[in-house]
Amino acid sequence: MEKTDFIYGKNSVIEALTSGKREINKILISKNLHTDSKIEKIKELAQEKGIIFQFVGREKFLDYQEYNHQGVIAQISPIKYTDIDDFIETHKENSSVVVLDGVEDVHNIGAIIRTCVCAGIDGIIIPSRRNSPITSVVEKTSAGAVNHIPIIKVNSLSSTIQKLKNNNWWVIATDASSKDTCYDINYCDMNFALIMGAEHAGVSKSLLKMSDFQVKIPMLKDFNSLNVSAATAIIVFEAVRQRLKK
Repeated sequence: MEKTDFIYGKNSVIEALTSGKREINKILISKNLHTDSKIEKIKELAQEKGIIFQFVGREKFLDYQEYNHQGVIAQISPIKYTDIDDFIETHKENSSVVVLDGVEDVHNIGAIIRTCVCAGIDGIIIPSRRNSPITSVVEKTSAGAVNHIPIIKVNSLSSTIQKLKNNNWWVIATDASSKDTCYDINYCDMNFALIMGAEHAGVSKSLLKMSDFQVKIPMLKDFNSLNVSAATAIIVFEAVRQRLKK
């Protein structure tokens, strides 16, 4: 990750939190700091805005010794995230969104975003925890596609999935043990949310239970599962194929 992805120092972080002009993904605070009014202010503002802050060891700051970080670093995003309620309000018919559940590799996320833009997916949902945020590396890997699709960051995937279901969205989760394949679903004439999990863990059990459909990609050889970005491409372009055919 590039060092330009960060804001350094207590005052700078407070200013960024107060102004709201920079989208902050996460704040790191050194465990070795003695708490003071500025640290308390940072924690208070972060909690108000739903921004994660973590107390970490001094080794996390070794790469940033050239900066006057004062034991506080804020990781910023190159994009402005879209609000989930605004997204739902403006996407009511034949819309689609990809939900990333625990995908931490920035190159995979960048590739998925690029694929989704090409396939006409309307948005991408990522959780604030257990998932890579949108960084400059993601932006570069996506070849700038992050600027052409709404990215929605949420605190709770389960609450978001339930909100989508309450607003006439159908939820499709990927599961290697599913009986149905991604070719058995009719993606036309409905709003659908496609949940993609991390390579090793897959989609979490709680989200699988909430899904309306569970699908797998059929394999002709018994080999390791596909990379998540390749798997996403296969499924979303099946939706493209069906919609073009119709």
